[in-house]
Amino acid sequence: MAPLLWLLALLPAAAPVPVPAEPWADNEQAWNLSFPELLAPARFALDMYNYGRSAGSKATLGAVRGRVRQVGLGSLFFLQATMEEPPCNDPQVCLLPESKKIMLCSFEVLEELGKHVLLKKDCGPVNAKITEYVNETFRSFLPMMNKDPLPRDFSVKMVTLFKDFMTTYNRTYRSRKEAQWRLAIFARNMIRAQKIQALDRGTAHYGITKFSDLTEKEFQTIYLNPLLQKETGGKMSIANPIKHLAPPEWDWRKKGAVTEVKDQGMCGSCWAFSVTGNVEGQWFLNRGTLLSLSEQELLDCDKMDKACLGGLPSTAYTAIKNLGGLETEDDYRYEGHVQACNFSAERAKVYINDSVELSQNENKIAAWLAQNGPISVAINAFGMQFYRHGIAHPFRPLCSPWLIDHAVLLVGYGNRSNIPFWAIKNSWGSDWGEEGYYYLHRGSGACGVNTMASSAVVN
Repeated sequence: MAPLLWLLALLPAAAPVPVPAEPWADNEQAWNLSFPELLAPARFALDMYNYGRSAGSKATLGAVRGRVRQVGLGSLFFLQATMEEPPCNDPQVCLLPESKKIMLCSFEVLEELGKHVLLKKDCGPVNAKITEYVNETFRSFLPMMNKDPLPRDFSVKMVTLFKDFMTTYNRTYRSRKEAQWRLAIFARNMIRAQKIQALDRGTAHYGITKFSDLTEKEFQTIYLNPLLQKETGGKMSIANPIKHLAPPEWDWRKKGAVTEVKDQGMCGSCWAFSVTGNVEGQWFLNRGTLLSLSEQELLDCDKMDKACLGGLPSTAYTAIKNLGGLETEDDYRYEGHVQACNFSAERAKVYINDSVELSQNENKIAAWLAQNGPISVAINAFGMQFYRHGIAHPFRPLCSPWLIDHAVLLVGYGNRSNIPFWAIKNSWGSDWGEEGYYYLHRGSGACGVNTMASSAVVN
């Protein structure tokens, strides 16, 4: 196979080309559709690519491969293609003359009743920054692959990073084919992390994490909580405002009000961890004892929320009240999947009296936190799949406050190098972020951190 086709088939990270469906579910023959079958949707994609360009600047179509899926009365084509753009020799447009540029593109084209509609276009250049990864030979990137040499133009650097990732996070895969597929995802994710890094206005560093072999859709489906942006929970009372200003900094971890970082596992139960973290702090401040409380009880017994499919802090508070309290983690151990409710009122160690909704003013949130304890909040998790450390400050359009999808716990705030931050306890284990914590810019409504702040009330 030609090097370019290997690049398309095995290393889509060389350009932002979507990763194919799972190898065990995909129809491999579909990627070998004959060119006549692809001609009409490919020409339409080319026309859309060239839309608005002058005659001398239009690209031409190179290699094309694709698959097709029936959708209603039409056909949905998934295309991967190379586009050859003419060189730029106009001194009014380009700084230096350049040679012909090759673009790698993916398109989704819907064909229905003889008409075409472009649903998705994703293109990126094959340039020196990319091709430097594919100029050496590597023939044994995993023990399971030693018997089958890899293509001549494979990425030594990317494969080495992937091997280190597998060792660090103890990854194993079911087959050589799945390993190759995960490598392709990993490589593309490295490009995504670099883009997120370039667009961040804070001090955050993005790169390899334990989620680096997951597609964006997998990560969202497994670890995030879409109900936060789609549903509204029960109405809560408005918290009494704090009359004095917030101290310059505060950290409830240093005052014994925060339990160790927990791990929700492959379950969208962040809402339960956010709420139990808040109740743990409230009980400590009002009763003097820090107890690690059961999230599994909420997964199993809170019938208003949807366990691993997501939930809302407001309804979780109501469930705790209706159940009669929370058991401890030791008495009701976390399993990471829904099971029959095994709650016992006799074993409950903690109760709550009510819940309150907080102001959306971040100064008021800080003042309330310093006086009353850690706060349950919800945020847009943009970039968190690749977050390693530092203060994140994504551009607002990339981290919209209207698209919140993850519940967490505010435990403090402060400044680093004159950058104000929120200290956020996450629920993805201590091997993510800064020992399980996320630091987000404070004072700009970053990622909607101020839009859904709430707390239990313990009298």
